[in-house]
Amino acid sequence: MATLTWLGHASFRIDTDGGKRIYVDPFLQNNPKTPDGEKEPERVDIIAVTHGHSDHAGEVPALSKRFPDAEIVAQVELKGWLGKQGASVGELPGPNKGGSQEVDGIKFTLVNAFHSSSSDEGDYTGESCGIVVRLPEGKTVYFAGDTCVFGDMQLIARLYEPDVAVLPIGDHFTMGPEEAALALELLGNPRCVPCHWGTFGLLTGTPDALAELTSAQVEKIEPGDTVEL
Repeated sequence: MATLTWLGHASFRIDTDGGKRIYVDPFLQNNPKTPDGEKEPERVDIIAVTHGHSDHAGEVPALSKRFPDAEIVAQVELKGWLGKQGASVGELPGPNKGGSQEVDGIKFTLVNAFHSSSSDEGDYTGESCGIVVRLPEGKTVYFAGDTCVFGDMQLIARLYEPDVAVLPIGDHFTMGPEEAALALELLGNPRCVPCHWGTFGLLTGTPDALAELTSAQVEKIEPGDTVEL
C-alpha cells in the first residue's frame, strides 16, 4: 500500500506500491522539524514543487544534484528557475495550471493556489500552485500548497475527487484552521493531513483546532510519521 510521510513543515514523501519515491516541497536540511534520519534522502525518483519560496523550493537544486535522474515536476517558470540554479531539469518544460505531467505512471496535475512565489533574491518563479497526484493504485492526493481557502476548491473536488487533502493550517502565511475547515467542506470532506504548522512561532494553527471545526478525518501526526493512502 502506498504511504505518505510528513517530514515537517510542508515537506512530504510518498512511497508508491511500485516502489517509486516522491518528495513534495523537500525542505529538509534547514527545517527544524525534519527528523535527523530524514534530512539526507537515500533515494529520490521524483521531486514535485508547489512554488518558489525557499521553504519549499530552496533545497531542490542541491537535492537534484545528488539525484540527477529524479524528474522535477514544477510550474514552467519555476522549473526554468530551478534549472538556472543547477537543478537537473532536462528538456521538457514544466506544466502550467490545468496541465498534467505523467512520470512512471504517476499523474501530476497543477491546480490553482492563492499565495505569492519568488526566490529569496526576489526572482520571479511563476505562480503558486497546488498539485494533484494520482497514483497508479487508484488513490488521489491533493497537495494544496501554501494558500488561503478559495471557492474553486469545489472544482478540484469535482474533477479529481481527492482521497486525501494535504492542507496548510498554520495561519499567518497561509490559511488557519477555520479556513481549512471550509476548504475541506468544499473538497467534499476527504481525509486531511495538516501541514505548515508548528515549524515557527508564527504558525499557531493546530490539528486539534481544525478537528473541532470539521467532520472530516484529521490525521494528527508528527514529523516523521507515516499514514497509509
